[in-house]
Amino acid sequence: MPLDFRGVLPVPPLARKNDSQRSIDFAQNEKLVRHMADGGITRLIYGGNALLYHITLADYASLLDWLAGLTPQFLVIPSAGPSYGRAMDQAPLLRTHRFPCVMILPCGDPRDARGLEQGMREIADAMEAPLLAYIKDEGNLGSDKEAGLDAVARLIDSGVCAGIKYAVVRQDPSQDPYLDSLLSRVDRGKVISGIGERPAIVHLRDFKLTGFTTGSGCLAPRLSNNLFDACRRGAYEDAEQLRARFLPLEDLRDGWGPSKVLHFATAAAGVSDTGPILPYFSPLSAAQMEQLAPVAKTLVERNASASVVATA
Repeated sequence: MPLDFRGVLPVPPLARKNDSQRSIDFAQNEKLVRHMADGGITRLIYGGNALLYHITLADYASLLDWLAGLTPQFLVIPSAGPSYGRAMDQAPLLRTHRFPCVMILPCGDPRDARGLEQGMREIADAMEAPLLAYIKDEGNLGSDKEAGLDAVARLIDSGVCAGIKYAVVRQDPSQDPYLDSLLSRVDRGKVISGIGERPAIVHLRDFKLTGFTTGSGCLAPRLSNNLFDACRRGAYEDAEQLRARFLPLEDLRDGWGPSKVLHFATAAAGVSDTGPILPYFSPLSAAQMEQLAPVAKTLVERNASASVVATA
């Protein structure tokens, strides 16, 4: 499937077995993928919600083998990094498969714009694949914000980066000078809204971004696709109604940790038994699970009654 960022790009959790190694549970991951496919999903990004920040190289190799088996039905984008050394260690494993691009997880370690640019060029060369840059914070590209944006624009212009996942959280997403500055440098068709359904309408309508990633949409893929379709048609009132259905779960994710809550919500809703969560995360408490379960189940029930819309 050719690389195309238009539409909905779910970022799923990664199910694991309840054994001493917390082994990847490919049967349960397959179950989740088929649930998303039934909702019209054709693109997948395995990254932060799959906790690839903390994955071992052995598990990473097994994961890549499984992800490669999902093509050509799906456009699959794995992630690498976040550190330079980690990404370079992962590069030989990625070269054995031909993914359309690889997302580089955002780095919080010491860095600057020029150094990041050089590192990403070397990583892309080593992987023999273009990269998807991930901007989660204004400091991700170094302390000099404008230099960082200049660097990522050069990476886009040279083809080293195929796109950008933009995930800087704003109290009011319609007021975002940093995003404006980014879009003055790069083709907005290469920028994906990367924070789920909460800012998606504003990003698609006001900033003309090409698509959006979703965590909660892993549970409700039909609703996410319907939201994108409503935005594409300019039916923004319909889109707002669809967006509202995600907010109870998104509120819990924002309050307790987006990746952690999604991991346990997927199991609580009966979509897939995601099993234990990797360190450096800890399980939700019993009280939190009691609050989460009905929210997750309601979202899945609403998804089941929604129509399937193809957005590819």
